[in-house]
Amino acid sequence: MAAAEHVLAINNENSMELPILPPNQGSEALKDIIFGSAAGMAGKVMEYPFDTVKVRLQAQPDHLPLQYKGPLDCFRQSFEADGLRGLYRGISAPMAGAAVENSCLFFSYRIIQDVLRATYYQSGEPLPFSALLFSGAASGSITSLALTPIELIKCKMQVPSETSGIKAPGPLSLIVTVFRQDGISGFWRGQMGTLIRETGGGAAWFGGYEGVSALFRTYYPSPLSCESDSLPIHQQMIAGAAAGISYNFLFYPADTVKSRMQTEDINHAAVRGERQTFWGVGKALWNQQGFKALYRGCGITCARAAPSSAFIFTVYEGLRSYFS
Repeated sequence: MAAAEHVLAINNENSMELPILPPNQGSEALKDIIFGSAAGMAGKVMEYPFDTVKVRLQAQPDHLPLQYKGPLDCFRQSFEADGLRGLYRGISAPMAGAAVENSCLFFSYRIIQDVLRATYYQSGEPLPFSALLFSGAASGSITSLALTPIELIKCKMQVPSETSGIKAPGPLSLIVTVFRQDGISGFWRGQMGTLIRETGGGAAWFGGYEGVSALFRTYYPSPLSCESDSLPIHQQMIAGAAAGISYNFLFYPADTVKSRMQTEDINHAAVRGERQTFWGVGKALWNQQGFKALYRGCGITCARAAPSSAFIFTVYEGLRSYFS
């Protein structure tokens, strides 16, 4: 009996304790979902025409001369062909995607930080910048799983069909087509590109925002605020703009390859009989035009990402401060 009690005591001492998270996780998660969704959808309405131009530039086929000379020419041709409505074609899927992406990003970013604080750091201790980068990368990798199917439908809708006189399919029709051709796994075509972009991009996005915010708190401290308080709106917007540029520029080649893979059926880029892999598409792009092909449309992407990310972070922080 005494031996059994001794073994039980040793097991209790050696057992791993689960991290204790802060209370009210349910209400905090609901705030992340609602506020992140609202901020993401508002930012998507602002940036969507630029995103359409970016995808059309990325998706130009290898076997034909380039249809667009650059972003401005793509804007002009798209507007002349379909008007403003054409630039907003397919916005229903990315609006849902923006809600899912931003709510998932902010929710998982906060949860991962809470787990790190409860496991490795003392309560109330600010996390080091490396931990924030890890939290951003982990939140991005989680978000990529939900984002790939939505971006697949979005990209197919944004790129016009080469067959004239045929009405462009809607989102439901595209969903049925993808399922019939490739099954459930077909909705995650391009997942490798989304995973690389979102994992690295999540670290760059949150890292850029936190890094610039830390610089503002260090060199332009407010006498009425502590380190955890929100920055003034203009500083939040600057930090958000820096985050958007960092996210899009650093991992743009992965997004280019993903867009090419997800639109290959429209462009007939894979008529050779089999689907290409992520690395195969990347190699083909490099052989076609080198480094320039991987960054096609990057300028307009960074130009729209700066105000969009600034708006997203400012709306999210403002909502959290107001309802805290």
